[in-house]
Amino acid sequence: MSSSIIEEPDRRATDTGEPVNPADASVSDPITVVLADDHKVVRSGLRVLLESDGRFTVLAEVGDVAGVVEKVRACRPQVLVLDLNMGGDSSLDSIPQLRADSPETQIVVLTMQEDPAFARAALRGGAVGYVLKDAAGDELMSAVLLAASGQTYLNPQLGARLAAQPAQQDGRLDNLSPRETEVLKLIALGHTNTEIAASLFLSVRTVESHRAHIQQKIGLTTRAELVGYAREHGLLD
Repeated sequence: MSSSIIEEPDRRATDTGEPVNPADASVSDPITVVLADDHKVVRSGLRVLLESDGRFTVLAEVGDVAGVVEKVRACRPQVLVLDLNMGGDSSLDSIPQLRADSPETQIVVLTMQEDPAFARAALRGGAVGYVLKDAAGDELMSAVLLAASGQTYLNPQLGARLAAQPAQQDGRLDNLSPRETEVLKLIALGHTNTEIAASLFLSVRTVESHRAHIQQKIGLTTRAELVGYAREHGLLD
């Protein structure tokens, strides 16, 4: 992760483009947070960043997708800071389940993925914040504060790109490229992003990008929905 998320507290904005001031937030007790990232050094840096500010307390850290669900169920934090890729697995699928299991927990995605399709899929799944890892530290704190108060935060540059790229959601299979169709079939067959990447001689990040575009184009988010769609369209025959 870029050190700027910790060392450059100089840029902050909401998805409307208006600046936010974390000092304006009124909180009687610290906001409880769980950190989910597969790199311990990243989690440690985020903990230091948040706990150096009296408005936050970190309840737990977790480094894999399966552990996120368990930890959120156990801790019931107000905010989950969630990396999109942990150990080669995408956490996009887990967002609807996390929201269903712990409706009081708001989800802020912290990721290196700048493709608007990822932001759209995360927000559609139930996340309320989307922050890039090269952002300033204050931007993440602003996003967590807004999430805890039920408001949405989206990186402003990414928000502008989202507005310029309306989602395709008519659900037609022919909206997908041949490669996206191939990736969808492998997802539906139960393969992980890492396995798909190895099978198709692609990078994991490329597979993640294909997956996000698939979700954007057909308007579906969870693995179960993607499996159902693939079955309905004969991809598993």
